[in-house]
Amino acid sequence: MKSVLLIGQSNMAGRGFLHEVTPIYNENIHTLKNGRWQMMTEPIHYDRSVAGVGPVASFAQAWCKANKNEQIGLIPCAEGGSSIDDWCISGSLFRHAISEAKFAMENSELIAILWHQGENDSRSERYKEYHQKLNVIVNAFRKELGVSEIPFIVGGLGDYLGKSGFGRSCTEYKLINDELLSYAENNKNCYFVTGENLYANPDGIHINAESQRRFGLRYFEAYQKKMNILKPLKDEIKLVTICCEKELTIAEKRYIALEQFALGKRTFDEVTEFLKQ
Repeated sequence: MKSVLLIGQSNMAGRGFLHEVTPIYNENIHTLKNGRWQMMTEPIHYDRSVAGVGPVASFAQAWCKANKNEQIGLIPCAEGGSSIDDWCISGSLFRHAISEAKFAMENSELIAILWHQGENDSRSERYKEYHQKLNVIVNAFRKELGVSEIPFIVGGLGDYLGKSGFGRSCTEYKLINDELLSYAENNKNCYFVTGENLYANPDGIHINAESQRRFGLRYFEAYQKKMNILKPLKDEIKLVTICCEKELTIAEKRYIALEQFALGKRTFDEVTEFLKQ
């Protein structure tokens, strides 16, 4: 099995509203939880009770379409509200991510690290030290995990920032994006993914669910083609539909039935009758 490490702050963890998009179920996509690989369901992260849709489910779904009958595991380590200083290599977030990744690597091959962070640093001229701090973090992850050539993919901040809600204070998001792009352009196996034309929740800071689906496909495009993605993909909405709406397998249907029973949405008799099929 392949695996991907997920790090950064809340827009990597996901805050998109679950009811706004079609759920993704795929028996070949797993999430590391409590030291075990479990079939992925959203939210993938549980950093907050409000965790929701992030970019990674559609990334993983696109990966599976390109790698038939192979499996991918997701290692969720993003932390809402975290600054780049919170990811310093002596801190708990870095050490936790290293620990989780090493555990996952006991029975999977780590193939990428996905990073989305910067809203917290989009003020007070913090962008001036961002490039240097990110470089330390990237090199430390690669060294600690023994993956010197692994792709490190960074997502740009959304151009809705600086306008409303909690995002109003993110006035320097363009400068953070400049630093992220500069880092990707000047470092081997690092790629930038634009946040252009994404939309926010009413809070003005978190990427909404539909945009997260599109964002995940951009991340996959950067991974697959080993290049920066500087513009939204052509026909993104159509691509999301093609990618995410697939015919469910028997195993996936059974998983959903048991999940619905546990949530009180189906009766025991309904589920047992379904499982007989």
